[in-house]
Amino acid sequence: MSSLRNAVPRRTHKERAQPEARKKFGLLEKHKDYVLRARAFHKKEETLRRLREKAAFRNPDEFYFKMINTRSVGGIHRPESEANKYTPEELMLMKTQDIGYVLQKVQSEKKKIERLNSMLHTLDSQPSNKHVYFAEDREEAREIQNRASQTSSLPILGDVPRRIKKKTTASYKELEARKKRVKQLEKLYSDMALQKELQKPGRKRKLRPEEIVSDTSKPVYKWRAERKR
Repeated sequence: MSSLRNAVPRRTHKERAQPEARKKFGLLEKHKDYVLRARAFHKKEETLRRLREKAAFRNPDEFYFKMINTRSVGGIHRPESEANKYTPEELMLMKTQDIGYVLQKVQSEKKKIERLNSMLHTLDSQPSNKHVYFAEDREEAREIQNRASQTSSLPILGDVPRRIKKKTTASYKELEARKKRVKQLEKLYSDMALQKELQKPGRKRKLRPEEIVSDTSKPVYKWRAERKR
């Protein structure tokens, strides 16, 4: 009976549309839209209730240093600046740790590139599989040629399965991507090393373009020679 009940055509019930007099207010709000709006409203209402409760039970004698170190701008609370949060020694230590991590990644990527190169080298260096025969006259040469064409059972290197070709192409793409990543990491390592050197004490200045001997797009700095005691 359930199959027969489903076979009977039924009327398609459509959602109620917005009346013509309220078209300017947009689409008619459905129940699921009301549920979302009500939940958001009650969540904000609960937050305001908790804040009022905290303000009512606040101790008037409590004091925190952030009360005088921070301020609100345009009604928005702005935390104190974190520019001087760390000492120069702590900043130098963090720079060193970051540089060490980048250098470790560079070495790891280079090892993976060497492994891929060694794996793909065996596919590139395919033997020619050519045999050279020597004959005394033309008749012997024809005989050797006919015999080689009849008994030749060497595999054709060009007939590689599609699965192997797909894996080889993916390996070459991975190799190019890793080489590109190594270049980016080396550039990042050089930039971080330069920033670390600039943080060290000592008088230094940036060279002008006409003072640079070799052509480079990176900034070049010169430190003042100091006598070591």
